[in-house]
Amino acid sequence: MSINSQEKLTGWFLLIPALLVLLLVFIYPIGRAFWLSFFTENLGTQLNPVFSGIGNYQRMLGDGRFWQTMGNTTLFTVVSVILELLLGLAIALVLNQSFRGRGIVRTIAIIPWALPTAVMGLAWAWIFNDQFGVVNDILQRLGLIDTGINWLGEPSLAMVALIIADVWKTTPFISIILLAGLQSISQDLYEAHAIDGANYWQSFYQITLPLLMPQILIALLFRFAQAFGIFDLVQVMTGGGPAGATETVSIYIYSMVMRYLDFGYGAALVVVTFLLLVLVVIATSYFFRKLRTI
Repeated sequence: MSINSQEKLTGWFLLIPALLVLLLVFIYPIGRAFWLSFFTENLGTQLNPVFSGIGNYQRMLGDGRFWQTMGNTTLFTVVSVILELLLGLAIALVLNQSFRGRGIVRTIAIIPWALPTAVMGLAWAWIFNDQFGVVNDILQRLGLIDTGINWLGEPSLAMVALIIADVWKTTPFISIILLAGLQSISQDLYEAHAIDGANYWQSFYQITLPLLMPQILIALLFRFAQAFGIFDLVQVMTGGGPAGATETVSIYIYSMVMRYLDFGYGAALVVVTFLLLVLVVIATSYFFRKLRTI
């Protein structure tokens, strides 16, 4: 056996534990959900499940509530991820500079991301409280409003409150990833570019952004998957209300399975959501790969 063959064999042998973990925590649950999605009735008691084929998927096409939750989830995901990317990049650029107390500032910057989401969701629910919330108090003191705004009781404002809370919570995650990418860029490139007469913005567009694209892609993929599957923040702050205005796909799946015990339809929702995530990840990876070759 050649040395290359031995190295490949050793590599696959070392991958076996990771593949087993992946099989247990990822592939099996999705496979189980796919199997359950073909059955209806009595799945909660495991008595006489009825095979319905693609009936659950056909039901999904005419389910207005599902399409509403899909729209809510898409809006929440797109707006929050874009804001987090812009703010995270700005914070990463600041933290990449050399200044006094930089280590302390970096530590403070990641505190929101390190805190439990459910706890911070409860805190933000109080911040946006229409009677005792800090937001209304500040706006009233500034003379911008006369009476308190019911942030979590108005459909459009409730979504805004959720996005603000999520952006505050998870922007540090993106800034950490982008900061790691910035620190891997050699300063010699900027010095050579400056000698050629380039200013800061030219260096940013011609050096920083192209070399930072891998980290941006990683941050976007991670945040998209997390935002699209958001549950705890929405459950704590609004519970999907008012009138379903902030109900996401994960909240809808939770209701189908835990409240109505409709395991078959809930499993079908899980499968469709998973396939949509995979398609978006593939499309995003392809787009960034093409963008890097331009």
